[in-house]
Amino acid sequence: MDKTLLLIFSPDAAWESIRRSRRTVFFILLVYFLPLLLLTSAGEAYGLNQWGEWQSRVARLRRFSLGETVVFEVCQFLLSLLIVFIGAGLLQSVSAAFQARHTYLEAFTVVAYCLGPMFIFRLFNALAFMPPWVTWCIGITFSMGVLYHGLPRIMRPEPAHVFGLFLISGLVLLIITGLAQFVVTWFLQGRSTGLDSAVSQLAARLPL
Repeated sequence: MDKTLLLIFSPDAAWESIRRSRRTVFFILLVYFLPLLLLTSAGEAYGLNQWGEWQSRVARLRRFSLGETVVFEVCQFLLSLLIVFIGAGLLQSVSAAFQARHTYLEAFTVVAYCLGPMFIFRLFNALAFMPPWVTWCIGITFSMGVLYHGLPRIMRPEPAHVFGLFLISGLVLLIITGLAQFVVTWFLQGRSTGLDSAVSQLAARLPL
């Protein structure tokens, strides 16, 4: 979490430290990304279970059971991991369009760290009257700022290609995280009976 805050408030120094450390995908995943996801998942889960989520469509406050909360958070946790791995692959592919060869490690480093702010702001989903799409909008805005500073330092594209690569990679991350957030918001707001039923059925099978 400290690294994420540094990326937000002191991006140049934080990215320079990341560049010099030359960490592997496994290290970034194990030491930075998984702890961050676990922290935000735990905070969000506490709020959903203790305070609930305001569902504007039916104008009621719904408290999720422990089982429903666990199923939802596990699914969102896995979806978040998928987003980072797919996002890194897409970023590597996009960079090839700019006649540059970049490794998957470089792309993964950029995506994993730049999405940190978006995941941090999930903690505010613990508040019952905080719409999930609002926290995503705020978080992804900070993430785009972090991406802007980190992309040229880690991937080192040609100067003429920096802004173009930033725009396209930013758009890619906006789309994939936005689609995931749409599904999450749809469920939390009680707008999908199918998802709600599936989560409830899975939760009923848990020994909780």
